[in-house]
Amino acid sequence: MYDYLVVGSGLFGAIFARQAADAGKKALVIDKRPNIAGNVYTEDVEGIHVHKYGAHIFHTNDKKVWDYITRYADFNRFTNAPVANYKGELYSLPFNMYTFNKMWGVTTPQEAAAKIEEQRREITGEPKNLEEQAISLVGRDIFEKLVKGYTEKQWGRDCKELPAFIIKRLPVRLTFDNNYFNALWQGIPIGGYTKLIANLLSGVEVRLNCDYLANKAELDALAEKVIYTGPIDAYFDYRLGALEYRSVRFETELLDMPNFQGNAAVNYTDRETPWTRIIEHKWFEFGKDENGADLPKTVISREYSSEWKPGDEPYYPVNDERNSALYQRYKQLAAGEQKVIFGGRLGEYRYYDMDQTIAAALALGEREL
Repeated sequence: MYDYLVVGSGLFGAIFARQAADAGKKALVIDKRPNIAGNVYTEDVEGIHVHKYGAHIFHTNDKKVWDYITRYADFNRFTNAPVANYKGELYSLPFNMYTFNKMWGVTTPQEAAAKIEEQRREITGEPKNLEEQAISLVGRDIFEKLVKGYTEKQWGRDCKELPAFIIKRLPVRLTFDNNYFNALWQGIPIGGYTKLIANLLSGVEVRLNCDYLANKAELDALAEKVIYTGPIDAYFDYRLGALEYRSVRFETELLDMPNFQGNAAVNYTDRETPWTRIIEHKWFEFGKDENGADLPKTVISREYSSEWKPGDEPYYPVNDERNSALYQRYKQLAAGEQKVIFGGRLGEYRYYDMDQTIAAALALGEREL
């Protein structure tokens, strides 16, 4: 008999299992995939750690989280500095002085601020949708070139049909700072995320290719308690209806060249280009292998945003009013499950960054163990 059955070997499940083992509890981790690590899974291709389920760049201001996770991996000093490609014009993201200089030819923070202020004035009163919200923050030029097309591809809806709260704030920097995340600590685990998860799960029993929902009764009987990190609506067999997600499709290629785009992430912000961005995975680790040698080949992934349907991988919860209300009803059902604890991005229907996932798993461990 196990103390805990942990459903899912992603970040949340692996950290809880590690804490349980350290507290002297017996945990069994299961995953329906053939590999550990959930959506942070990295696959080794020609010495490059490919982020199989999209780019994962760790960043946090939480010292407790940083101190915990760096016990299980050394992190490099990767800094996220994406580039936007609008019909062949290249701009710095987040919006900063490089962006404003390219957009308007301005060279001082005062000129940039005046230009943004002048363009924001077209929105009077409370912004009614995402388009108005964005223009009220950064003006029409930046909205049209760097926000509109990307956002419409990401959400599959016109910016006028999207709620204003999706873009509560757009970072505007009147400095030449290209660091996207304003975080004290950021980087990529050296050796990849799969190695990090393997270190967390060291000494813990793991069963792969094991579908919990298809074998629920017999698996539940193995443990006193269940930590469930899958989709909460799937757990209840969608009895109140399906929660909505956005999904992402990846087209990944190994290229016989050392450098495709010169940056880890390039966002394509025009509406006509069908993909949202291209990731060049080797630049997460500075184009080097684990011995510091230059890598002769490169791997790129084009990302296509899509509406989720059963069978797809759910990525981003659509946290609008309808879905949030439906989740609250599922949460009430979950409260009635005596031996099951729901956690993680899918179990809580929340858009968690990795550091928030780690903090939530640590908090559960403190309450539970």
